[in-house]
Order: sequence, then structure tokens, then C-alpha cells
Amino acid sequence: MKKTIAVLALLLAAGVVVLLLKRQEGSRRAAEAPGAPAQGSLSLSGAWALYPLAVRWQEEFQKSHPGTVVDVQAGGAGKGIADALAGVADIGMVSREINPAEVEKGAVALAVAKDAVVATVSAKNPLLADLLRRGLKKEDLAALWMRGLTKSWEALLDRDGRTPVHVFTRSDACGAAETWAAYLGGHQEDLAGVGVYGDPGLAEAVRRDPLAIGFNNVNFAYDAKTLRPVAGLGICPIDLDGNGRIDPAESVYATRDDLVRAIAARVYPSPPARDLYFVIKGRPARPLLAAFLTWVLTEGQQYVAEMGYIAVSPDRVAAGLASLRDTAEKK
Repeated sequence: MKKTIAVLALLLAAGVVVLLLKRQEGSRRAAEAPGAPAQGSLSLSGAWALYPLAVRWQEEFQKSHPGTVVDVQAGGAGKGIADALAGVADIGMVSREINPAEVEKGAVALAVAKDAVVATVSAKNPLLADLLRRGLKKEDLAALWMRGLTKSWEALLDRDGRTPVHVFTRSDACGAAETWAAYLGGHQEDLAGVGVYGDPGLAEAVRRDPLAIGFNNVNFAYDAKTLRPVAGLGICPIDLDGNGRIDPAESVYATRDDLVRAIAARVYPSPPARDLYFVIKGRPARPLLAAFLTWVLTEGQQYVAEMGYIAVSPDRVAAGLASLRDTAEKK
């Protein structure tokens, strides 16, 4: 009799466990069903260029989608696309064009915003006034980074003197360096200079060295509150027409908004202006991922300008939404 009761108790317990598991599975499927509220977690990894905007999107999406958690980590475009293709992150933030080898591995890129890379110098540069008045030509910049010619600041500005130029670059695989190199005629691995990790690190290295020159994404070169160059940094203007002076049409660096308008009007060249991408591997595997990407391309675009970026054009938005629909239909 006791054995019978024990067996019945075990069977009852097993039945309860099975019932609980079925309920949990049913709840999960209901949450993932089309039209169900988006819940769960997402992870983003990659470009410093996109980091400030992605954090704003994270905050706003979580407000309007209770029950969601969006984690955003910077580390460079190279890390972002590698993490996305390896399945370590749901979305890779990438600040350069996607190469064919990455597409072959399943990379699907959605243009989500636009910004640019600018040359930066220390505000304590002894020749800053001349530099802001004359600017540097593209060939001067290429001589410093691409050919590793250690010209003096005076030589760059057609003056007498031997004040050395300390050239800095990025040590991590990143879109900023690749974009800057593309403007100068090469790739990141071709850039000379002392390597520094990350946008904040490079900005700080240049700020501390009066003889330094480097490059940064717009939102690490300008202060988000004052909209002027970060304290201690100067933006090195590019003499676009090579006439040895910065004409009024080329003087677009006083504030972040001035530069953003110049990028939008294509006064500032592309590269170093460029599109910024969210990259996923194949189709969005979960409804939450598709919901977030759709939100970024629609409602999320209202936050782009105020964060110092340029919204993607309507045709790029339409292409991105179509890409999401196409991948969903292939499920």
C-alpha cells in the first residue's frame, strides 16, 4: 500500500513538472508571436561612432517597451561586426562600409545614421592660430599618416621652424581609422602614428600633447552640452580647395551643428563623412530584434539630429525596412 502511494506521488509530481514546463513554453511562444509585446533582451556591440546614439535609442526603446533590456557596449567597428557574425551580439555597430567577405558570412547591414571623422589637435598647439587660418591640405594629411613623413608644424604651414608633429592613430580595428584612411587613399593598416585604443583614448592623448594631431568621430571631438570642441581640443580644418587658407565656405567647424549641416550639404567630403550601420547575421531570429530594428528606422530617427548625427534618407529607411520584411518572409 505504501509503495502504491509513493508511486502515485511521484507520478503526480512529474505531471506537475510537465504542466509547468508546458505553461512556460506556451508563455514564451505567446511573447514571440506576431503582434505580441516585445520583451526580452538584446545586445549591441561595436563602433564608438554609434555608441552615444545607440545609448539614446536604448533608453527610449526601453521606455516604450516595458520588459525589454538593451545592452550597448562599445569596442570598435571590427569587434562589432565580429561579435554579430559570431552570434556573441545581436547587433554589430559598424562605422564603415561592409566588405564582400563579411556579406558572404551572412552580414546584413542597415544604414541607421550618418556622421564623419575630423582631424583633431591640442588647443595648446603653439601654431594653432595659423593652423585654424590656413588649414591643412589633403596631401599634407596623407604625408603625415600614409607616408609617415615627420614634417614639422612649420613646414606644414609654410613657416620657418622645426617644431615636430606627433601623429596619433587608433590601435583597435575601427571604422574611424578605416574611414580616415580611405579619405587619404588607403586602409587602417596603412596609417602611421602612435596607436591609442578607442575614441575617448585618442581624444585624450591629443588633448594632452600640444604637438599632437589625431582624428575622432564627431561626437567625441565635440562636447554634447556646449556643442563646441571638447575642452582642450581643436578641430583641424581641411583646406578643401588647396588655396592655402580656410575660406568662409570651408569654415564649418565652430560648433557641432555647423559641421553637421556641412556634412548634410556635402560641403564636408565623404569620406571622411560616412554612413553608420547596424549589422545582423542573416534574418532577425527573434521578433524582439525585428521590432527594435524597425523602431530605430522609424520612431528612432527623431533622436538622430539632437544627438549630433544626420538621419538616413527616406530611400535608405525604405530599403532597410524592405530588407527586414524580406528576411522575415524567408523564415
